[in-house]
Amino acid sequence: MAGENLWWSYLHFHLPNYAFSLLFYTLIGRFMFALFLPPDSPNYIYRWFRRLTDWLMRPVAFITPSIMPRLALAPVAAFWVAMARVAFFVAMHAAGLTPAVAR
Repeated sequence: MAGENLWWSYLHFHLPNYAFSLLFYTLIGRFMFALFLPPDSPNYIYRWFRRLTDWLMRPVAFITPSIMPRLALAPVAAFWVAMARVAFFVAMHAAGLTPAVAR
């Protein structure tokens, strides 16, 4: 493993993993903004968080019971993204496509 570049050698693992984490933290940020701002707020960061995550909120709203408040949909979506990230890691690890931990 000496001299091996762990970033480029495992790009197939790192890019989707990074995308999952980016989506997760964007959903958490959307939730935090929603606690203090109205949905039609002119805040440009909140608008971008909404724009980046609206595509995921529709299916999550469809499968989540309607008794759940709309405000709680972003953490629910973040939970599903976290579970997808864990499932991705388990699948990649089982296939031997993740970087090994140095001992």
